[in-house]
Amino acid sequence: MIRDMTIGQYYPVKSVIHDLDPRVKIVCILLFLISLFVQGNIIGYLVATLFLGSLIYASKVPLKYILKGLRPILLLLGMTVIFHLFLTREGEILVQYGIIRITAGGLRSAVFMGVRLVYLIIGSSLMTYTTTPNALTDGLEALLRPLNKLKVPVHEVAMMMSIALRFIPILLEETDKIMKAQLARGADLDTGSIFQRVKALVPILVPLFVSAFRRANDLAMAMESRCYHGGEGRTKMKPLQYQNKDYVVYGISWGYLVGMIIQEQVTSINVWIF
Repeated sequence: MIRDMTIGQYYPVKSVIHDLDPRVKIVCILLFLISLFVQGNIIGYLVATLFLGSLIYASKVPLKYILKGLRPILLLLGMTVIFHLFLTREGEILVQYGIIRITAGGLRSAVFMGVRLVYLIIGSSLMTYTTTPNALTDGLEALLRPLNKLKVPVHEVAMMMSIALRFIPILLEETDKIMKAQLARGADLDTGSIFQRVKALVPILVPLFVSAFRRANDLAMAMESRCYHGGEGRTKMKPLQYQNKDYVVYGISWGYLVGMIIQEQVTSINVWIF
């Protein structure tokens, strides 16, 4: 499962999505995520599926690689679906067995929430697959720059987020190495009760935290030795500049969000009338 986690990793390939300005990708992904929460009908989710599918196709990131990154969240996804399925008591009763009751509203809520969670993860991951950490940092800093007037340390916030994304694949690789080392020494991580499994994780978590703090200290010393003092007065080797295709993607994304909102409002009015 550790090797299946692809969040924070960059997939190097030449595509239209890779060549877009990072600010455009950040804003467009945010608009897509907003669209998932402003509609709740089948037509809306079909439109969202087509939109997300077109983004994946344009990015040239293999679908198998994207779906591979969903494996670590299958447990969370299953728990979310089960909770909505059995705890939502709305609409016609479909199944009744003792205290277990499945209603039409619960089934609808479970399916929509599951799809929404999957699309949220895929959309967020697609941004990191197609954007280098440096470009992502520059994009976040440029978008949050107006907050400098409120004394918000925008550069430091963007830098911390970039470092966190960089550390995700590194820590996952380190965890995999530690687990293999412990298994080679006879550690049993897969059998026993839940308490025994949690206890077996201690020999993994302790060296992992030690390694993480050591890497963080080395990074801090490297930045200090290079006289890093924040973003004030810094120049960029590749300054961000909008191109015509960036404005086109902006227009498509905003049009998609407005269309989703209008579609949801029209559907709600029709349901209320009939």
